[in-house]
Amino acid sequence: MAKVGKKRAAKLAAPRREAPEQIAPDLEGASDTLTLNALESHLWEAANILRGSPLDRADWKSYILPLLFFKRICDVWDEETAAVRALYGTSDAEDFPEAHRFQVPEGCHWQDVRGKAANVGTALQSALRGIEKANDKHLYGVFGDAQWTNRDRLPDSLLKDLVEHFSSIALHSAAVTTDILGDAYEVLIKRFADATTKKAGEFYTPRSVVRLMAAILGPKPGETVYDPACGTGGMLLAAVEHVRQAGGDPRTFFGRLYGQEKKRHHVCCCPDESPPPWTGGF
Repeated sequence: MAKVGKKRAAKLAAPRREAPEQIAPDLEGASDTLTLNALESHLWEAANILRGSPLDRADWKSYILPLLFFKRICDVWDEETAAVRALYGTSDAEDFPEAHRFQVPEGCHWQDVRGKAANVGTALQSALRGIEKANDKHLYGVFGDAQWTNRDRLPDSLLKDLVEHFSSIALHSAAVTTDILGDAYEVLIKRFADATTKKAGEFYTPRSVVRLMAAILGPKPGETVYDPACGTGGMLLAAVEHVRQAGGDPRTFFGRLYGQEKKRHHVCCCPDESPPPWTGGF
């Protein structure tokens, strides 16, 4: 059994932060892997919830994608907390911060927002900013600047519907892979572009073009790869996959992938299980 240091033992003896009440049911009831088609359909249904609202269609993605990422962070945090509980007999994440890729401060969990009957937008904005602040090295500004507290455009009833809609699916690592998340994001962006008669090139590059560019560049194992307009990181992943298919070791790219992106809420869909090389440029 793993040894626990004096400082950590003292923390374990102190009153513990309790995990949100609905964590266990959410994880236990979501053992099935979420398919790409199911996730795509669910995300588009979120867009349908916004139909008829004062929000412009071009702005829908600024609300749906942050909610997707927020739910993902919290579900993975729950998953990691469950693993800590199983190993050490504690559910307090503050005892083992190193067990979490991203920190979720007290009061900033998805379930904290879900439990609000009123002022949902204020609670949501507070939670998003709290997570950004707790992970400012990698997540500063990543949720964008959507006006969650504008009750004329986003009344509590509409936000509650959106939150409940996302609450019905599990997004922890055992249920959905980062590849599925990335693919669903690309499909959703294309749908948004089609719906608003705007080109999607600002947000993502078609996979066929990305693969062609990777083949032309011909990255080698251990080389540094930089994308000055990385968006969601598709080009960087294509470089890694190119090396993998050529028989190279993709692990040689650890710490050697760099991306720059002006719009940080696009970066939120960069692979969250990869080393964190992503940087935001302005």
